[in-house]
Amino acid sequence: MRIDLKKLFAGEEKTLCVEDSFSMADETVSGAHPFVSPIHVVARLTGHAGAIQLEADVDYLYRMNCDRCAEETERHYTHRFSHRLVKALNNEENDDYVEVGDEPLELDELLRTDIVLEIPSKFVCSEDCKGLCPVCGMNLNKGTCSCQKHQTDPRLEALRKLID
Repeated sequence: MRIDLKKLFAGEEKTLCVEDSFSMADETVSGAHPFVSPIHVVARLTGHAGAIQLEADVDYLYRMNCDRCAEETERHYTHRFSHRLVKALNNEENDDYVEVGDEPLELDELLRTDIVLEIPSKFVCSEDCKGLCPVCGMNLNKGTCSCQKHQTDPRLEALRKLID
C-alpha cells in the first residue's frame, strides 16, 4: 500500500487514517508458511513540525508447529507499531526515525519488517508445554509414557561397573 505523504509534510492535512490488508503467505519461517490470514492494518499518520508520526495496529493468524511437542498451533496476534517519519536526516544514522524522502511510503514493506522482527524465535503451544519423551517420542502433554526416565549415559557405563 503506497501512501503519498506530501500533504502531511506540507501541513495541508493534519491526519490521515488508513485501513487495509496485505498478504504475507509467501513468507517462510523455519521451512513453513505460518501466516494463514491476511495482515489487517489500521494506521493513523499525524503531521508534526516537519515529521509524521505513524501509529499502526496489525492483527493476523499465525499457524506453526510447536518447537517442543510438534503439535500444530494457531495464534491470533495483534501488534502496535510506531514510527517517526522524516523527509531526510542530516548525514546521521538514527534508528528513531525512518527516512522516506519524497517517495510515497510503502506501508506494507515497513510493517512486514516490523512483523518479522516480532516473530518469536521459539514457538511453543503453551508456556508449560512438556514436549516429547526423548526415548519413545510420545507427546507428554497428552499423557505419560512407561519409559525409564533416568538412563545412564552409555559413555559412563564403564564407571558404573567400577562402582558395582
